[in-house]
Amino acid sequence: MTDPQYKTMITRQRKWMIYLLALFVLGWGFLPYQEIFLGLILGAVLSFFNLWLMQRKINQMGQAAEENRTSRAFGTFSRMAAAGLAILIALRFQQHFHLIAVVLGLMTTYVVIMIEFLVSRFKD
Repeated sequence: MTDPQYKTMITRQRKWMIYLLALFVLGWGFLPYQEIFLGLILGAVLSFFNLWLMQRKINQMGQAAEENRTSRAFGTFSRMAAAGLAILIALRFQQHFHLIAVVLGLMTTYVVIMIEFLVSRFKD
């Protein structure tokens, strides 16, 4: 059984990631910095995948703890592999993706987590 506050936090984080992705898509469509916004989109999409993967692993660990059993790894390797894939795509298609923007896009999950933490702390 998961905590309702935890579910609310997960939902808010996912919403913020979708809002940022929508903002990046609008920037790609309406601003002249296409390579930068494509890099941000690529990094943010894989960052969103990493967020989903991390939340899933945390849920599995919580269920395992409730049932007094051990859980598997935290999924660091798969998240690192997704980040590596984003970098490889950006390097392979340099004419379409800005490498620094991809790296910044990969960090959006952590920015969203920090913002959500600060917002929830100020509400309490």
